Parts: sequence; structure tokens; C-alpha cells
Amino acid sequence: MPQARRVVVAMSGGVDSSLTAALLKEQGYDCIGITMQIWPSFLPAAGEAEGGCCSLSAVEDARRVAMKLGIPYYVLNFQGVFTEKVIDKFCEEYTRGRTPNPCIECNREIKFAALLQKARELDAEYVATGHYARIGFDARYGRYTIRRALDLAKDQSYVLYNLTQDQLRHILMPLGEYTKVQTRRMAAERKMAVADKPDSQEICFVPDNDYRGFLKFYWPPAAKPGKIVDLKGRELGTHEGVAFYTVGQRKGLGISSREPLYVVALDPARNEVVVGSNEAVFARRLKASHNNFVAVESLTEAMEVTAKIRYNIKPAPAVIEPVEGGRVLVTFKDPQRAVTPGQAVVYYQGDLLIGGGVIEGSGPDVPDAEGERAAGFAGR
Repeated sequence: MPQARRVVVAMSGGVDSSLTAALLKEQGYDCIGITMQIWPSFLPAAGEAEGGCCSLSAVEDARRVAMKLGIPYYVLNFQGVFTEKVIDKFCEEYTRGRTPNPCIECNREIKFAALLQKARELDAEYVATGHYARIGFDARYGRYTIRRALDLAKDQSYVLYNLTQDQLRHILMPLGEYTKVQTRRMAAERKMAVADKPDSQEICFVPDNDYRGFLKFYWPPAAKPGKIVDLKGRELGTHEGVAFYTVGQRKGLGISSREPLYVVALDPARNEVVVGSNEAVFARRLKASHNNFVAVESLTEAMEVTAKIRYNIKPAPAVIEPVEGGRVLVTFKDPQRAVTPGQAVVYYQGDLLIGGGVIEGSGPDVPDAEGERAAGFAGR
């Protein structure tokens, strides 16, 4: 008999990764379960927070599943690379007035880089995760592609846009073909104790999802007070640090006005938070850098797509076109609210992920469809 293909399954102790391991073993793969210990020991309550991705309870849940499946199981220390590549970058980006998505960095730097390297050291051909997305080779494009999950409510393709062709050929995501309801039912049918375990919704390294408190504790330079100004530069109040605000925010500004005010932009160079009307928060165009294309090798001409500027929204009709410096100009059919630098913008055609990039801004160098200045520092 031919030797079974070996796969390292990233096991978090949740129902998704547990069922992933079970399905692959049933399909004849030689599975090895690995929990990545990424939560640094210097953080408050590290390893003890209930439900955390590498809490004691999560590790024990994953270990029990591995024992039930009869597969080897290990806990490996990725704390150093996670701190450097994910946590530190998260803090640096916020200090620069940007709003990063740490899950994207974790996928790129940890799950599908550091863990994939570890898998190769174990003579494994694949890394498998419980993500909801569909990956496979598509002969029509001559490339490995990513498609949205069948369960659009759980689709996670947005956070996978920066995977490379080499990575994609070594990744398995079997849950993309199922709904979450089916996943829980299949786990229950296999008598898995984690079948009804709640999903984790928070940033794994930020206790209680309080990112402001985390920044104050871990990255004190973020707490640098400054001015809150309107679009004409008039001072309206003071802020605690640009890192503690995000585009589109209304609550917590601490200033009074006859009309509601929203954060329109963050200016770390001047250490200012810029506020304006709700209308000023909308923009029709943006520019994206650090683009990665999956379904095509590169963007050479304008392309009609739908695009998402954050995780939990529906893709909106847009046109993308290449501009100088490898950047992409994205023009939406309808203005989008709170285009936020540092977030990802991801491009689709139907359920096919074309690619994505990092939003650089929608400021004065990005005119909207009427040729006017988009929300940002207009009038400054």
C-alpha cells in the first residue's frame, strides 16, 4: 500500500479544528495534531483565560480529541515569532493611526509560514486548519484558488487573501464545503465533547477584547495625548492617543457639538484626531498597497469586482485598477463608510477570491467619482 500523506492539523480545542482532524483521518491521512502556544507568558492571565486559543482548557480539549482519534498530539511554542510578527506589529500599526487585523498577520506569519515550516520538518505534506473557505487547484486559471465557503455567514476567505501559491498547494481546509450547523452535527455524531463549544470571537491575545487597555499595558508610547480637530483644523478637544481611536467612531470622543461628530481620520504626524459629520466618513475611492493576487498572477488592467473593506460586511461592486508603486486604486459604485487605513480590502468575482491589499487611505490624493476630495484631510 502507498504511504498515507501526512498532515499537521492546527488544533485549537474548538469544534472546527477538531472535526477537521477527524475528517482527514477518515479520509486516510496520517494526521498529527499540534496546538500552537502563542500567548506570551508576560500577558495578564496568560494561559488561564477561559476559551483562549491556547488556554489550559483549550489545550486539554485538543488533547482529548487527539486521544479519541488516536493521533499524535503536541503543543509547540510559537510565542517568540507570534510576539514579533503579530503583537508588536499590531501595536505599531495602532500607534501609526492605523487599524490592523491581527488574524491576517497570524495566518500569514504563523499558521501558514512558521507552522508550515514545522510541518515540513515532520515530513508532512500539508497543514490543515478549521477555516471556512474552499481551496483547490483550478485548471481554468492554472492556479490554486480560494473560494468563499458554502456557509457565507462563516466564510473566512477575507483573512486568507495573502496566501501564496506555494502555501496554497500545502493547505487543506475541509470545512469550506459545510455549514456551521453541519459541522456541529457531524462532531456530535462522532461523539466529540467539543461539538457544542462556543466559537471564540475576540482577538486571542487581548483580554476581554479591550484593545485600548491592552495597548496601555503593553505599549505605553501609544498613550500620547493630543488635539481633536475638525476638518478645518480648529481644536475641539483633546484625545488620549491616536491609537485609541478608529475611523467612523462616534462614542468616547468627549466633546460636545450641536451635530453628531465622527472620527474622519487620524493624523499621527500631528498627533491629531480629525472629526467631522457622518457624511465625511464616506469615501468612494481608496488606494491599497502590499497587494497579493491569488486567482491571477497580477493585475494588469482594470477589473470589475466586488470588494470588502472589513471582515463582517457584504462585498460591494467596485472597479480595481493598477497604479504606481504596485498599488491598486479601488473605485466603488457606492460610497463606503469608514474606509480605514491598515484594514484589508479584498477583491472577489462571485465566490472567487481575486486578491487583496492593505488600505493606505482615501485622502486628498484619491478623488471620488465627482472629482471631489474624499474624506480625510480635505480642507486642511
